[in-house]
Amino acid sequence: MIALHVVAEARSWIGTPYLHQASVKGAGADCLGLLRGIWRSLYLQEPEPVPPYTDDWAEPDHREVLLLAARRWLLEKPVASQASGDVLLFRMRSGSIAKHLGVQSLAGPEPRFIHAYTGHGVVENALSQPWCRRIAARFAFPEGAR
Repeated sequence: MIALHVVAEARSWIGTPYLHQASVKGAGADCLGLLRGIWRSLYLQEPEPVPPYTDDWAEPDHREVLLLAARRWLLEKPVASQASGDVLLFRMRSGSIAKHLGVQSLAGPEPRFIHAYTGHGVVENALSQPWCRRIAARFAFPEGAR
């Protein structure tokens, strides 16, 4: 049931322009902002304050900021599993830190995901093999949503 809400909420953000550090449906969001907005729709408040962050996500320090935060608040699942509503965490380059997020919107033979992408805003794309190879972790939202 929660997965349906997650996907519906994520789809309602499609068309929101990309804006670094923003999380306002229709006005601007980055990939974390999209997840923050979905979280607020489920739980009415954010799980923790988000400090200012740069585009590199602490990459020079090799700190897994997003991965550690996801493990604090979401339920980790096997990367090879597949379900609508899952939160996907990506490594954009092999050996780099995980710094991109999305929500799987469709599972099965032609999977899709929703994410906020620089230059494109919030979009729904095919979860193609190049994207699948970049998945570093997979999570589910915890039960207890409103």
